[in-house]
Amino acid sequence: MSPVNQATAAPAPHDAPSPGDAQTIGLVGLAHGISHFHHLLLPTLFPVFAHEFGLSFAELGLLMTVFFAVSGIGQTVSGFVVDRLGARPVLFAALACFVAAGVCTASAGLIGSPYAGLVLAAVLAGVGNAPFHPVDFTILNHRVSLPRLGHAFSIHGISGNLGWALAPVFLIGLQGLTGSWRVACLAAAGMTLVVMAVLWSRRAALDDRAEAATAPQATHRGQPDHATGQPPLRLGALLAMPTVWLCFSFFFWSTAALSAVQSFASPALQQLYGLPAGLTAFVVTGFMLAGAAGMVLGGFLVARVQRLERTIGAAMAASAGVMVLTATGALPPLLAAAGVALAGFGTGLAGPSRDMLIKRATPAGATGRVYGLVYSGLDLGFAVSAPMFGHWMDHGQPAWIFGGAAGALVLAILSATWVGGRVSMASAPKAKTA
Repeated sequence: MSPVNQATAAPAPHDAPSPGDAQTIGLVGLAHGISHFHHLLLPTLFPVFAHEFGLSFAELGLLMTVFFAVSGIGQTVSGFVVDRLGARPVLFAALACFVAAGVCTASAGLIGSPYAGLVLAAVLAGVGNAPFHPVDFTILNHRVSLPRLGHAFSIHGISGNLGWALAPVFLIGLQGLTGSWRVACLAAAGMTLVVMAVLWSRRAALDDRAEAATAPQATHRGQPDHATGQPPLRLGALLAMPTVWLCFSFFFWSTAALSAVQSFASPALQQLYGLPAGLTAFVVTGFMLAGAAGMVLGGFLVARVQRLERTIGAAMAASAGVMVLTATGALPPLLAAAGVALAGFGTGLAGPSRDMLIKRATPAGATGRVYGLVYSGLDLGFAVSAPMFGHWMDHGQPAWIFGGAAGALVLAILSATWVGGRVSMASAPKAKTA
């Protein structure tokens, strides 16, 4: 039996909603928001570090390369760790790394080289970030009932966006109130400790293996490899699965498009349309908020749509079309800014369908390792695409920011279409013999 056929033949989550679904979804969302908060722990304070330590922006940019490299490599490794040890202990270890990253950032320059301290903070934050997608999706797929799983994926995505939105407000706000960026970083570490305490107090709702010992036949809660009745999926077998690499490529290309908007949409709109910085600064915020709204709707569509790749394709194609129109420079300036912001709705709407499609393509007992490898494409997409888009900006080609984002979205659509086709073909024989 092929890996994809194993996935489709595995028992499905039960259809009756569970009373504990909401608690599990909320706790996982809280943890995911904290992980995204720490994506921006260092970048938010780059101007401060440049002024106080005399660092160049090239040196500061290298910190994010370190972060994403550590996170990307660690994400694949942590997927295997999650499948072996369970998601819950790995979750708390990851949060502890975030606490250490906050303390390390706050103490940078007090002992030793300031830059060495910041590099260590980037490493710790990257190690903390690495397990989150294997952890989160293992818990959600094993503990949340099928009718609510689409909503769980949408809340998961929204919480990440909210974490991104909180970081600048929290860090810059506290720096302004206290007059010290070090206090702000220590407060970030303290906030993470509070989150850890909340999750610990409700840790039973995060146990992806709660029923494995007493009910190995359970169909919707955690099943370690020994409980599935199938041999563990080893690294060689995982790397030989075309579906996994197609999912990986989907994340790579969709993240490349996101990186273009997050990092360069504001200056590109200024150069291409002559819009003021005070206005374009809100375009990224609008993109994230529109994405959150799209995720809400996408959570409802997952339960009603069988061919998820078609939802992904239609939503992302609309966003790509807006990007192409923006790249022409022919739109009225305000319409161009609004269009880029609203393009986030399409990418957000596709998010829950994307996560469910990966679930359908995942072999039984291998949730953590598959999500770990697939989501490492997200880290690689950020790490590789930002320098490329930055090169275009440095050479006076702002239109290529939007054209490149549109092209990346088209490639993501093709990847999702191939994944959906393979999953549908794998499930077809089962449907005929049922």
